[in-house]
Amino acid sequence: MPKEIISTSDAPQSPMYSQAVKAGNTVYVAGTTGVDVTTGQLAGPGVNEQARQALFNCETILRAAGAGVSDAVMVHTLLMRPEDSDALIEIFDEFFPDVRPPRCVSKLGVDRPGLLVSIAMVAVIG
Repeated sequence: MPKEIISTSDAPQSPMYSQAVKAGNTVYVAGTTGVDVTTGQLAGPGVNEQARQALFNCETILRAAGAGVSDAVMVHTLLMRPEDSDALIEIFDEFFPDVRPPRCVSKLGVDRPGLLVSIAMVAVIG
């Protein structure tokens, strides 16, 4: 099955990995932080602001692949403080108002000052 690298300048990029890979009708979005690409800074000091921006960034990447968050079938949330998980329910409801995809939460392994959340997801188109 051919793979397509998905890249958009409208979401944070890293020279270490692709923003997403599309294989067939499945899109795998890499862990995406709450960096606002217009400022190059984290969207805010709190987990809610960062999570909202991270989900917006994932949505932007999915759009570049021809998908949307409504196509998500799995969301992996990586948190600096796993106890913040319940605080994100309201933010996830904004992006997934109808059907909540399965979600897992892990401890964020990267220790970057101020970084509280990174979100990865898998989406299936069609």
